[in-house]
Amino acid sequence: MSNVRANRVAEQLKKEVSAIIQRELKDPRIGFITVTDVDVTGDLQQAKVFITVYGEEEERKQTFDGLEKAKGFIRSEAGKRIQLRKTPEISFEFDESIERGNRIETLIREMKEKE
Repeated sequence: MSNVRANRVAEQLKKEVSAIIQRELKDPRIGFITVTDVDVTGDLQQAKVFITVYGEEEERKQTFDGLEKAKGFIRSEAGKRIQLRKTPEISFEFDESIERGNRIETLIREMKEKE
């Protein structure tokens, strides 16, 4: 039962964190971000927010630094909106799956062209 609740909290947290980043953060270091997934532990104490960042490596680093700086604000705003007894600690991680998928697609396309 707690797994179902953790999944519901993760989906709500994904929606709220995405909205907070898009609408309320004014940090110029933060570029174009997509929140791809949120993984919440069963006890609702920790949340990993997976993001993709459009841009070069330096832009990604600056965006990540900006998000780390705003982590407390994002957590408090999400806590107000979701109304849990204790808001999960948020950590940000890059989601490499889209890049990996594009790389695999490119390799397959190149192999087909060689045939």
